[in-house]
Amino acid sequence: MPPDANGPAVSMQDLTKRFGDFVAVDRVSVNVAQGEIFGFLGPNGAGKSTTIRILCGLLSPSSGKATVAGFDVASESEEIKRNIGYMSQKFSLYDDLTVEENIEFFGGVYGVSSEALPARRDYVLKMAGLEEKRNTMTRLLAGGWKQRLALGCAILHEPPILFLDEPTSGVDPIARRSFWELIYQLSSAGHTIFVTTHYMDEAEYCHRLALMHGGKIVALGSPEDLKKSIGEGRLLNLESSDLLGSMSALEGKKNILDVAVFGGGLHVKVRDPAAAIPEIRDALHAAGIDVRALDQIAPSMEDVFVSLIEQEEMAA
Repeated sequence: MPPDANGPAVSMQDLTKRFGDFVAVDRVSVNVAQGEIFGFLGPNGAGKSTTIRILCGLLSPSSGKATVAGFDVASESEEIKRNIGYMSQKFSLYDDLTVEENIEFFGGVYGVSSEALPARRDYVLKMAGLEEKRNTMTRLLAGGWKQRLALGCAILHEPPILFLDEPTSGVDPIARRSFWELIYQLSSAGHTIFVTTHYMDEAEYCHRLALMHGGKIVALGSPEDLKKSIGEGRLLNLESSDLLGSMSALEGKKNILDVAVFGGGLHVKVRDPAAAIPEIRDALHAAGIDVRALDQIAPSMEDVFVSLIEQEEMAA
C-alpha cells in the first residue's frame, strides 16, 4: 500500500507487545501528524523503546495495528525501513573511521546513489556543524559532536520520518539544547520527528507528548495542555529548614493534595492557594520549622508526570 500524503505519518490502534506473560506495550493508540515533533516521555521500562522498535519494523506486534508512512508494521517492514531514519542513544557509528568516512559508509547502507552522495554528505556536514571536523577520527569527537554525526547519518537518504530513541542520553545539557535546535530545523523542513526521552525538560520542546507508564499511555497532549490538566495555579514551592519534617507536618492537612520533593525543596499541590498558604505556615510553625520560601508556581513537566503516575498507581 503506498503512503497517503494526507494521512498521519504514524498511526497506532491498540498496539500491544507481549514477551511471555509480560506486557511491554499495552493497547497503545495514537496518531502522529506529518511534520510533528512527537515525544514519548517516561521512565526506563515504560515501553517507549519497544514501541519504537515495532514502528521501525524491528519487532512484530503481538496484536493491534500500526502504520508508518502508510505502510503496515506487520507486513511491510522493508518498505518502512526505506522511509525512516533511526537513531538510538548508542550512536551506531564506527570509531575507527573519520567523520566523512562514516557519512559515506552510511550513505551506502541507506542506498544513496554515488551521484547523490556528495551533495548529501556536504548537506549533513553543514547541518551538523561538522565541516571543520570532516577528517577527524570519530573516536576523538566529544559526545555532542558524535550525536550530531549520528543524526546526520540517519537523514542521509532524506527519510520523511525520523525515530530518535533516547538520542540525548549521556550528553551534557548544552549539547542537548544544541541537538534540539537541529531537530527543529528538520521539523521545519517537513520531517516528522518521533522522539523518546526520560528528560522532563526535553518534553517542553515537543509539539505533543504521550506520557507512558507500565506500557500504557497515561496522558496525551501538548506540554501546555498537560500542565493545565493538573490544575494551573494550584502548585506551591516550599523551602524550609527541615525538608522531611515539613512533609510529615503537612500530611493529612485539609487543603493539601500532594507533597513531593523537588530539588532542595517541596512542591505542594493544594486545593486553594489562598486557604492552603496560611494552613502550611501554621502547621510548620507548630512543628518548629522555619518557612524560607512559599510561593505559587506554574507546574513543570516533572510535576505533571509525578501527578499522573501517582494517579495511575492509586487507581491500580
